[in-house]
Amino acid sequence: MITGALKQQIDAIWNTFWTGGISNTITIVEQLTYLIFIKDLDETETRNERMAKRLKKDFTPVFGPDQQNFRWKNLKEMDVQARHEVFNNSVTGIFPFIRSLGGKKSLFSTYMKDAAFGINKAATLDLVIEKLERINMDSQDIKGDIYEYLLSKLEGGGTAGQFRTPRHIIKLMTQLMQPTLEDTICDPSVGTAGFLVAAKEYIDKHYSVTELDKHSEHINKHMFSGTEFDATMLRIASMNLFLHGVQQPNIVDVDAVSKDNAVSNAYTLVLANPPFKGTIDKESIAPGLRNITDTTKTELLFLALMLRQLKKGGRAAVIVPDGVLFGSGKAFKSIRSEIVKNHKLEAVISLPSGVFKPYSGVSTAIIIFTKTDNGGTDKVWFYDMKADGKSLDDKRNLLVDEATFNNFAFAKALTEKELEDLAKDHDKFNLPDILARYPKRYEDTRARTEQSFLVPFAEIEANDWDLSINRYKEIVYEEVEYDAPEVIIDRIENLSKERNALLSKLNLN
Repeated sequence: MITGALKQQIDAIWNTFWTGGISNTITIVEQLTYLIFIKDLDETETRNERMAKRLKKDFTPVFGPDQQNFRWKNLKEMDVQARHEVFNNSVTGIFPFIRSLGGKKSLFSTYMKDAAFGINKAATLDLVIEKLERINMDSQDIKGDIYEYLLSKLEGGGTAGQFRTPRHIIKLMTQLMQPTLEDTICDPSVGTAGFLVAAKEYIDKHYSVTELDKHSEHINKHMFSGTEFDATMLRIASMNLFLHGVQQPNIVDVDAVSKDNAVSNAYTLVLANPPFKGTIDKESIAPGLRNITDTTKTELLFLALMLRQLKKGGRAAVIVPDGVLFGSGKAFKSIRSEIVKNHKLEAVISLPSGVFKPYSGVSTAIIIFTKTDNGGTDKVWFYDMKADGKSLDDKRNLLVDEATFNNFAFAKALTEKELEDLAKDHDKFNLPDILARYPKRYEDTRARTEQSFLVPFAEIEANDWDLSINRYKEIVYEEVEYDAPEVIIDRIENLSKERNALLSKLNLN
């Protein structure tokens, strides 16, 4: 959630739309998203131009010689009316241009075909561009936070249990899974494509330009997939991925757990935060999912879907509500037993209940598993995250150094000094500790009173496949000594005497 000066800047832009006669929330979100996309498109082009010049290497520009007036750096310098005409022209203007990006038959162009300019007043566009220009959006985290804030205005943060995943939790999950250039990555509840963007950023930071170029076709056409049935989210996800160098992402317009989605054995990695508390009509559910968990609850059906869509050996990191971990219903038990018995459950990381505030106080956890089809769960690593670097109230204020908070996940190698500094902040920021311990999780010998520990398969089976950390964590109670009853009674009698004496003095006066 954005706060402070950035929130004030976005609210000021929002008010500009209102005073300009645009009051529909969806319209404001879409128009502002288009403008951010156009701004980012030019900034990305500028970075590529500089890199090509520095490396003395050719690159394919997005803007042709006749499209230079579509670049943000040139748009912001135009006459107010001339600029508005560039946006408003439905034949040769900027919107026909952005609808054509990604190729005529690409899913990007399919979802962008309905993108249309909706700011009727040239003065309103001028004010919005002027205010956008003042916002430093170099960091993808900032752009992500802006998207999250705008979307919160659409749905109050979420609908049908759909809550935007905090960026640092996305980074944690991505870093734990360590995507590679050989992966095919899916988010079946893609939203704004936050997980897929984080995976792309991770890959960009961990591979050389030469290696990325070698795999460019795979990256652009095959690596990233997702499903989403909200038209606004489809456009935002497509624009978000396009800006991160994925020209033809496979973001499909479909209800993921419905019959319309027949994908199976297709992906090597799933990163997701599927909807909580949603339901779907029995008749609409994809064949086979109810064989794993006979339910209409989306939080369970999505787990069954992931098992179907993963290739053998594929892995997943998924956020689930706590009810999935300990629910006593048959459907809850069946999906847990399926993952633990027939595949390999690697870890359960309990998240603080304030992670999704101010939109929800729901308790959640990250579960990590590998599809094996023949079991393999020996011991499951549990971690009790108590602090995520932000206050757990509605304000969600940062509690640690901002640079550390933003950069820890993608550091290739931390110095001893940096590791020491991170360790000092452990009480406020558990994420570095999770990243350090996860690769060595099966060597964890800590007691059940600690933040992390191992639980054997047999014990989980004996507990009816319960995966809640509280089932296995041991609580140490501090011994408290109380005074003897006669001492307490004497103390009460003395207090009573003092009170009576004070009342007597008051009455005399």
